[in-house]
Amino acid sequence: MTNSGNCYKPRLLLAKLGIPFLHVETGSGPAGTTSAEFLARNPNGRVPLLQLADGRVLAESNAMLLHLAEGTRFLPADAYNRALAYQWLFFEQYSHEPYVAVRRALLTMPHRAADATPERLAATLIGGNKALAVMQEQLARTPFFAGDEISVADIALYAYTHDAGAGGFDLGSYPAIGAWLRRVEADPGHVPMDWTG
Repeated sequence: MTNSGNCYKPRLLLAKLGIPFLHVETGSGPAGTTSAEFLARNPNGRVPLLQLADGRVLAESNAMLLHLAEGTRFLPADAYNRALAYQWLFFEQYSHEPYVAVRRALLTMPHRAADATPERLAATLIGGNKALAVMQEQLARTPFFAGDEISVADIALYAYTHDAGAGGFDLGSYPAIGAWLRRVEADPGHVPMDWTG
């Protein structure tokens, strides 16, 4: 799905690595992620799903990032910096995506409108701003999340953060995040979220 940050993450890394790929748009429902064919490849019934050249498949966007980044500049060679990249990947899935991405979905996707209760919107706004504040603090100290160089952590966190305004988050309140977004965008090979190869 082109408007999914989780689907954007591997597309963005593939673009930055200069690796060609075929994007296949898949919806939800019987013809998409709940079809027998899709479930045979990913029993969890979710996108993205990466099929490698040899036919093997890999689910979970951050696992895809780690696989694709192996031996590249996006996975730090230093063991500690690599662990920092992993730390931020976990942060993205547990402290950022459930609030920033979910609030964006509640406000922009018609099929999620019924879930957009005042309580849910308030909770996701609080949780998202907490995550953005943690990011702001780190980025006030280092140019990227795992130190001085861009890594998979930046790709993962960029995917939903760059569009956080659609979820009602005021990125103007986080100047270090704004500067970081511009650094990620200036990195060679950058493509927008709607790019599909």
